[in-house]
Amino acid sequence: MIQFQNVTKSYPLGNNALDDVSFEIEDNEFIFLVGPSGAGKTTILKMLARDIIPTSGTIFIDNEEISSAKFHKVERLRQKIGFVFQDFKILPDRNVFENIAISLEISGTPKNLIKEEVHKTLELVNLVSKARVFPVQLSAGELQRVAIARAVIGERDIILADEPTGNLDPKTTWEIMKIFKKLEDKKTIIIATHNTDIVNSLKKRVIAIKEGQLIADKRKGGYEL
Repeated sequence: MIQFQNVTKSYPLGNNALDDVSFEIEDNEFIFLVGPSGAGKTTILKMLARDIIPTSGTIFIDNEEISSAKFHKVERLRQKIGFVFQDFKILPDRNVFENIAISLEISGTPKNLIKEEVHKTLELVNLVSKARVFPVQLSAGELQRVAIARAVIGERDIILADEPTGNLDPKTTWEIMKIFKKLEDKKTIIIATHNTDIVNSLKKRVIAIKEGQLIADKRKGGYEL
């Protein structure tokens, strides 16, 4: 479970990126985090990944407070969280297989298990035939599929996606959403987006943020701001 309790994030110039935000997310929920640019969506995702900490309030993941400056299990936390970026962040000098395998290599996973896990993940995102291809040879949609594969490999429990379809055409957008749908009920998925079509069509839980404040939380909502 994820819990935000009265979370505020302030910056030196006095503006609040988040202002007293509270919500709970159960294990294996599928969440759309919506709001205009600058609303605070990315701030929430960065707090969950422990890239930043709140000015006040508390954040819990699986009953463990991660928001304290004294929290020292950051690497262990990040082993259970996968992050999908709008701009992919794929390593250009490594092929698809190597990009997906990198987190397992860093954690010391045996080579035979890495090969097995990467192949399984390539099947999930339909990129088995592209395993030895380099990023420069891939389309934007294929690059995003590599990014998703890299995020989910290693049995991560939580997937955070920051505008994962922001640079994609409508057809490719739906191909990407089908991959997230395959993961439904297996992982907690939080997608920050301003794409009204996918939010209104899929009817998942919608948490709406505006000017740093939570303005709506609907179990089967649409994009309403």
